[in-house]
Amino acid sequence: MASRAEPASRAEPVDAAGRRDWRDVLRDAADLALLGILLTLAALPLLTVAAAVGTASAAVHDWTRTGSWPSARTTVRRFSRAVPPGVPVSLLALAVAGLLAADLAALATGRVPGGPVALLVTALVTAGLAGYAGLVVVEVGGGGRWREAARSAARACLDAPTRWAALTGVVALAGLLAVLVTPVAVPILAGYTLAALHAVANRQPIAAAVTSGRGGHAGGRRSVPTHPELP
Repeated sequence: MASRAEPASRAEPVDAAGRRDWRDVLRDAADLALLGILLTLAALPLLTVAAAVGTASAAVHDWTRTGSWPSARTTVRRFSRAVPPGVPVSLLALAVAGLLAADLAALATGRVPGGPVALLVTALVTAGLAGYAGLVVVEVGGGGRWREAARSAARACLDAPTRWAALTGVVALAGLLAVLVTPVAVPILAGYTLAALHAVANRQPIAAAVTSGRGGHAGGRRSVPTHPELP
């Protein structure tokens, strides 16, 4: 049997119909799990949360467009450049998350007035903000700066509330799973959540995004633009 040529990327379809081999799917799942673990480790200092999330989002952006992950050198360079502008973003995100968590806990335990209605409203607001934050992360992964991405995501949420609701659902489901699964699996979940956010924001399945990102030109790889560096 003649040897098959090495595919242009690990996620390349193995037949003319575009179907992917189960080993490719398993490999992509392992890559996303590793991405989530690396994201978690990079975010442990807390002040690097924004840089870690933005860099991971950029990696997923590249993967969905080209079918290949960026090199380690590119990823390290993006992360180092993203740390300084990401510090105030990390502080803001941690402060907002802490306040919302404290508010939800106080309402749930009855320490503040409001009852179930206030708790439900606060939970819905929290979920909506989480969905908006997810879209901001996707925008940053596409090469935008945090402030520009925040404005762009706000306009996108108002223009397409159904997509905003879908992103909110992704984050809410990820949060529920994070509570249900063993703590050691939470970093793995982060990689899958990030990929799901990109898929929903782009309105196409992850597998379809990977396939279309490599293009269908016979005998060659589709040319894609170079990903702009993170701020």
